[in-house]
Amino acid sequence: MNHVLCGLAANAALPSELVDRLIAVCDAELASALAGRADLSPGQAVALATRCEGSAEQLAHEGKLSATDVDPATQPDAALALLGAGAGAQEWARLLLADPDRRRRERLAGCPGLPAGVVGALAADPDVRVVAELALWAAPEVAAGLASHPHAEVRRAVADNEATPPAVLAALLTGEGVPPATRCLVCDREETPFVHDSQCQRVGCDLLPGASCDGSHESTLHDTWQAALRNPATPADAVVPFADHPSVLLRWALADRPDLPSTVYARLAVDAIPGIRADLAENPAIDDGVIRVLAGDRGHDVQRKLAHNPRVPLDVLIHLAGVAKIGATLLPRIAAASPVEVEQLAESPDAAVRMLLARRRDLPPGIRDALAADPAAKVVKAVASHPGLSEAQLRAMVERHGAQVVAAVAANPDATGALLEDLARREPSVRKVFREVARHRNATAPALLACLADRRARPVAAGHSALPPQAVAELLADDGWEVVEAAAANPALPVAVMAELVP
Repeated sequence: MNHVLCGLAANAALPSELVDRLIAVCDAELASALAGRADLSPGQAVALATRCEGSAEQLAHEGKLSATDVDPATQPDAALALLGAGAGAQEWARLLLADPDRRRRERLAGCPGLPAGVVGALAADPDVRVVAELALWAAPEVAAGLASHPHAEVRRAVADNEATPPAVLAALLTGEGVPPATRCLVCDREETPFVHDSQCQRVGCDLLPGASCDGSHESTLHDTWQAALRNPATPADAVVPFADHPSVLLRWALADRPDLPSTVYARLAVDAIPGIRADLAENPAIDDGVIRVLAGDRGHDVQRKLAHNPRVPLDVLIHLAGVAKIGATLLPRIAAASPVEVEQLAESPDAAVRMLLARRRDLPPGIRDALAADPAAKVVKAVASHPGLSEAQLRAMVERHGAQVVAAVAANPDATGALLEDLARREPSVRKVFREVARHRNATAPALLACLADRRARPVAAGHSALPPQAVAELLADDGWEVVEAAAANPALPVAVMAELVP
């Protein structure tokens, strides 16, 4: 790969005539970079698609080619991309239906708005993978018909399809009114009974680990149930009996459903599997009683996920702040806190609670300033990137708490160029500061030059438009390809240098 040319291909300041020259010499990798340009003209898009078939598909996906620009006979992948976006010609579908490449027929089956005759032909395709793809995206009436398909893999896809009628999804769970499947991917290929070895080393084998069939297609049936249980269109009364199923995966599939009776949520709250309880904890549909049961659950990730539940009561969340590893994120319940609750949180004697509030970026100035002067470094770190803080406040944070907050201060959108320069030169240095400064919109040339000394910040700084043009040009000879590509994509690179680099 030519990293200089790939960087230039993405450079927003590259003149149009140089784009034309790159198109004339591009390979697949360079074509991909060129196809992503926002300023590509219609003529350039057509020229690029003609030069590189692979880019035609990308250009079609991005809306840079129209149906008049594509020949489905010579550019079938681009035609499929346009059909998938609903922008292709109907007659293309009939042409692509006869494509000998199964993967293209499979992609065709996922396209919307296909003519009825094409849908019927895809439903009868000799390759079950094509039929399954059709079942996954089909309209309700087509999905309902495919629910009785003799192949279990097609039924599994029907169970995944949210357009499948609720009564049909329920039937896939109960088996009532649906004839038994006669085949699955396992018994298509192996003598039954058969269980696929999870460590299978056979060349070309694409059966899933643990796939099995004893004549009842049990692993595919299990997958079908799991898909139906996760499908929001499946009626809740058809799902409820699976809350006591011996399969962990089937019980797990219920944990984030929003439509189950409270008794089912209560049952799942005491499930033996911590992962089920953790996913349940994040479900906004659980009631106060279940929330309080889970608040005392020390199982892996249960309390952390409960803290992310938008309906967790504030008193429970205050308790969780002291016991759960919540992470550096704004919690939904904190984001939705009322003005009265915001004041209550700001006055908490617990720094962990004040830290949760400090991650909001819409705090009243008085509360923001109080948190900025908080004695606890973790609170100051959380509020440091809040907009509206003055340079004096930001410098005071660094003076009081040093390395604990300096990177967060550097991430403040209002940090001045002078402050960023000081942070980049600060001793002892904090490596994360360089990355924050290198991506900051207010970073100055001296600050960016200091960032070049850090290995991880160097590629970021190399792409910053405030870096001096001479420095950008010198980075084209760097040992690191990421640095080279970023420098070549930097709009500060002199046009004369660009012209010299393009063949």
